[in-house]
Amino acid sequence: MGIKSRGKGLEKRKKRGLVAAFCVSFCLFSGLAAGCQEETKVVLTAGFKEDEVFRIEGISCMRPEIMVYLTNMQNQYESVYGSRIWESRDGDATLEEKVKEQVLGELAQIKTMVLLAQDRGVLLSEEQQAQIDAAAGEYYGSLGETERTRLNVDEELIRQMYQEYALAQTVYEQIVADVNPEISDDEARTITVQMICLPDAQTAEEVQKSAQEEGADFEALARANSGAENISYSFGKGEMDPAIEQAAFELEKDEISPVIHGQDGYYILKCISTFDQARTQENKERIVEQIRNEAFDREYDTFVEGLVRQLNEELWQTVTMFHDAQITTSDFFSVYDKYMGTP
Repeated sequence: MGIKSRGKGLEKRKKRGLVAAFCVSFCLFSGLAAGCQEETKVVLTAGFKEDEVFRIEGISCMRPEIMVYLTNMQNQYESVYGSRIWESRDGDATLEEKVKEQVLGELAQIKTMVLLAQDRGVLLSEEQQAQIDAAAGEYYGSLGETERTRLNVDEELIRQMYQEYALAQTVYEQIVADVNPEISDDEARTITVQMICLPDAQTAEEVQKSAQEEGADFEALARANSGAENISYSFGKGEMDPAIEQAAFELEKDEISPVIHGQDGYYILKCISTFDQARTQENKERIVEQIRNEAFDREYDTFVEGLVRQLNEELWQTVTMFHDAQITTSDFFSVYDKYMGTP
């Protein structure tokens, strides 16, 4: 869920609890611009309340909520790339338009998750409510007078936003709570190889013969002959070109493969490790998380079907970023994580 390539600092924020955990393929309002097709109804209509950007069934999203998300994301981008980042474009759209679209999609999903929580009877605990109160107090207290005025927020709105975020996180955790598959070492096994990549079969055969000679330095051969900067790779099943993967997983430690005809050229491998314990454990966790996400997707996608969504297109087109030195807030999500943690 979200835009890729945001830099290490921004990518770390993006992976905060809810949004990263979902990994749901869904089309909400932002998907319309990309030509997304689905059976749910999106209605552009009049009759909105003042500052109401969109409505999904009986739940609304107001302009101040959009601006809190958008401004925090804007300032996170600028902390990494500087304020001139907004001069760049991504295809036909400006980066600002892309970030606006992401904000719309994320908030639409949060609102949908709140409806799902209501449908399932999910409530926040007294402890969660107390944590939300503390988080809202801290974040609102961090805002300057100009920020409060321009964002048009009060502490109650921040509390509501944190409550909805927590409900979405809680319903996700409830849905996947019983999904705890046992993943074997073999399923998650991660190996490490050195790889030489060559453009033609004849050269590859010659290099492979050299690699097989007694005392040959495979790493030196790789650096002298391979077109790739990196020659060492660790991977599990399903992560590589199938031809490379099949050959790699059949090698013993220090064994050199025959020439492999892959999708992008010819390859020679040397097995460095047949079992990387630390990476295998990480891969187990990744596979479990993928299975949990798939279980969530099934219920979420069924729930989303048929929801009526109303977008205030006229108001949405007026939403723009602030470019004001007095508006620097960027820790809306980190304050939430401080009190509520991440899944």
